[in-house]
Order: sequence, then C-alpha cells, then structure tokens
Amino acid sequence: MSKYKESLEDAPKFRFWKTQAEMNGLKINKVTDFYIRRRHNGEVLFAMLEVDADTPEGDKIPPALFLKGHAVSVLVCLIDKDTKEKFVVLVRQRRISDGSHTYEHPAGMVDADDAPDEVAARELGEEIGLDARANELTKLNPRLWFPSTGTSDEAMHFYFIERELPRTDILAFHHKDMGNQSEFERITTVVTSLPEAHKLVNNVNGLLIHFLYLQHVGDYETMKLL
Repeated sequence: MSKYKESLEDAPKFRFWKTQAEMNGLKINKVTDFYIRRRHNGEVLFAMLEVDADTPEGDKIPPALFLKGHAVSVLVCLIDKDTKEKFVVLVRQRRISDGSHTYEHPAGMVDADDAPDEVAARELGEEIGLDARANELTKLNPRLWFPSTGTSDEAMHFYFIERELPRTDILAFHHKDMGNQSEFERITTVVTSLPEAHKLVNNVNGLLIHFLYLQHVGDYETMKLL
C-alpha cells in the first residue's frame, strides 16, 4: 500500500475544476473537504466538498460539490466475421450507491492530465480483456457532456470500437471474471445483442451511447428496436 497521499489542491481534477470555475466568473472564497477517496497509489479519486463561492451576479452558488472529474465510456461492438451479426460487451458489477447489480459499458475515470482515449483503451483491457489502442477508438461526442446539471463536475467522453472476430472468439468474452482488486472491483462480462443490452442497462450514459453509436453508423433499423 502506497504511503503517498495526493493533496486535494494538487489533484489535477481539482485544479481543472477550480480553473474552469474561475474562468466562468466564480469568486471562490473557501473550499472545505468532508471526504476524499483515494486510489491505491494515493491519488485523489473523488471528493465531497463544500464550496463558498460568489457568482458575477452577486449570488452564492449551492455549496455542495461532488468532485469526480472526467470519465470515459466505450461501446464495444464485436462483429461475427462470417454472418456480420453484431454483439456488444457489457460489464456487470454492483452499484456503489445501493449495492444492486448493474450492467454498463466499459468505463473509467480520467484525471485532467490524462488523454481520455488512452484511458478508454486501457479500461478495455482491464474490464473486458480486449487489447485495444487509442487510435482504434472513435469519439461520439464533439465536446464534453455533463450527466449532472447540478452538484457534480463529472464530464463524459463517449467512444466506440468495432472489431470483426470469429464467433468463438466473440463468445470467449462472455462471463469473464475481471476487475481491479486494489479498487475493489468485481466485474463479470456479458456478451449480448444491442437491443438486449438496451434492456439490461439502466444508467443514462449507457442508454445514450447506444443511440449515439447507431446514429454514427446509420443503423436506424436497430434504433427502432430500442
């Protein structure tokens, strides 16, 4: 276990948030941290903060901030090289908030100093065992999108990757036990069709990436089935 503990003020995601807030005209008077979760290497993963800040109009912003930073999500489409049938690979794990099982696309958190496409490619290896390079990924959103309009700074980068494989190789991705023990991740992979994936996924990012992908490839027939 690393003894290094990155301070909140030195964390890239905190510095990025603070710079953006000041660029938007906020006068930050005080930031109080109530809880900081760090990675196994001591880096700040996320934090619950109370922010005392004034807007240019002279108002106070709501004080609660969940500092999470940027995240990536990747739709993995594996195509049967003989039939051209498409499959997607999901990850099944427990939600932090309520302990329920959830189905998601491979995803991960990005520090402001990291290249999002590099993080996305790395997550594919860690979460589903797919060896991929950043230049194989296609970006689906032209600018940062925010899942929350309120109390979190989280911003999303959406990607997809397509790869033709023999069906036996595609099915080898089904029910693999993956995850990072140091981050308390217990992940099982699931291979399914996109319409079936749409029924399994219950988070907005996952549902959105389906439509973004189908729009990008022009598959409006499948879109009708979602």
